Amino acid sequence: MAETITVTQLNTRVRSILSESKSINDIWVTGELSNVKKYTSGHYYFTLKDSTSEIRGVMFRQSRSRIDFEPQENMKVTAFGRVDLYVERGSYQFVVETMQRSGVGDLYLAYEALKKKLEAEGIFEISRKRPLPQYPKVIGVVTSPTGAVIHDIITTTRRLFPADILLYPAQVQGDGAAESIVKGIKALNKEKVDVLIVGRGGGSIEDLWAFNEEIVARAIVASEAPVISAVGHETDFTIADLAADVRAPTPTGAAELALRDRKEVKKHLETDMIRVNKALSRTLDRMHYRFKIVDSKLSPKRAEQRISLHSMRLDELHSRMNSALKERVGVMRRRFIRPDSSMDAIVRRKLENGRKDLQRYSERLESINPVKVLDRGYSLITDESGRTLTSAGQMKAGAGISIRMKDGKAEAEVKKVEMKQ
Repeated sequence: MAETITVTQLNTRVRSILSESKSINDIWVTGELSNVKKYTSGHYYFTLKDSTSEIRGVMFRQSRSRIDFEPQENMKVTAFGRVDLYVERGSYQFVVETMQRSGVGDLYLAYEALKKKLEAEGIFEISRKRPLPQYPKVIGVVTSPTGAVIHDIITTTRRLFPADILLYPAQVQGDGAAESIVKGIKALNKEKVDVLIVGRGGGSIEDLWAFNEEIVARAIVASEAPVISAVGHETDFTIADLAADVRAPTPTGAAELALRDRKEVKKHLETDMIRVNKALSRTLDRMHYRFKIVDSKLSPKRAEQRISLHSMRLDELHSRMNSALKERVGVMRRRFIRPDSSMDAIVRRKLENGRKDLQRYSERLESINPVKVLDRGYSLITDESGRTLTSAGQMKAGAGISIRMKDGKAEAEVKKVEMKQ
């Protein structure tokens, strides 16, 4: 009967076999470092690979003191060590005792060569970058439909001013990924999106390589809509980042760049309303002041004409203010997918306050109308030249005068002039 053992026993036996095999112990292995991670314990974990295969590797803290350089991504090394099995996971790894540098990785060299080529063409020039729209209605996203990128973008969009999200489910890693990303950029441009976000989550240089392909860089440059790149983490830089109009450190950052904060928009709108009200108040105050200056210099007829003119200007100013505010609110409503009820309340309140201020200033202006006092039993006296007489000293015996009352006027002659002592 065949022997029955546990998984732990099996892995332990395999580890024993590997440790006893001289062909895989105390050997030098040449490869390229990838996914290099240093933990607080001082241990280094990485992938050692060549053009067709890879193996997980580890260098423990005590072995790190044997080398005089920092293991880095894409670095070619020759590592000395042994093959071991991690019993708990059943995975084997190469335990590195020491290593030597042997050059720069092939992918890194390819990256630098393409970067230099496109840079010479001016593709990365700041002057070529396009500004992002202030209020996009539709945001196109080229990324994996199952990754965290699209989730982060949707969540952030809800927090800011909402916009429609149009996703092109692209392959973002492996063979054919670059072609898939290019198709996504072209497809979303046909849909006339306002801005594009192209990206994926973090990973090794191999995982991100599709975004270092020339065809992706040229598709980004050819896009009609401005492009935000959101590839990897903040420390990752790809050719797509350099070619894009704006680079975001994370997918969340990309959404924040594409959309404005609703609180910020409300604040700006309130500031605009305050400026409109202040401008209206200043205009009315200037008209009031000028009217008082010219009031004493005008004949009753000309004063009435000037008051009518001011009234017409007030009506026009009121109409223009209402039209401007309605147009601004209309634009805001059309641009935002989901109008904010609190913003509508603010606009209505500001409009009502503006109307009340206008009414108050109109009443003040009307109260100083010199013709208006005739309704209260007063009369207006002018000499033969039409000058308003406000003192007995302005009249002479025998001179002709005109007396104007609310329902007509009379011509008279001054018989006698008496001055107060």
